[in-house]
Amino acid sequence: QVQLVESGGGLVQPGGSLRLSCAHSGSIFSIYTMGWYRQAPGKQRELVADITSGGSTNYADSVKGRFTISRDNPKKTVYLQMNSLKPEDTAVYSCIAKSSITGTINYWGQGTQVTVSS
Repeated sequence: QVQLVESGGGLVQPGGSLRLSCAHSGSIFSIYTMGWYRQAPGKQRELVADITSGGSTNYADSVKGRFTISRDNPKKTVYLQMNSLKPEDTAVYSCIAKSSITGTINYWGQGTQVTVSS
């Protein structure tokens, strides 16, 4: 069973930065499209960003120019660099792994809290 383990969340002031990491425990990582979702209290879960096995990226409009997703296939890890954070970025961020063929999300991480507040 594959596990996705996130780290790097926390409390940061507006305008600050955080980097989230997600380690994939399975033996085959490179075939998955990896991504990050977030859910704020009282709001629907939304896709923040994803990255294909080939490195193509996709971002929500609300984070374009501020967040960068990347992956290190030998380390089986995906990262989310978050800059110029805003209070509205406060949410639980969850890592996902989905099939590059069907787009079905196969695995979810447990989530990590990001709080942007002064």
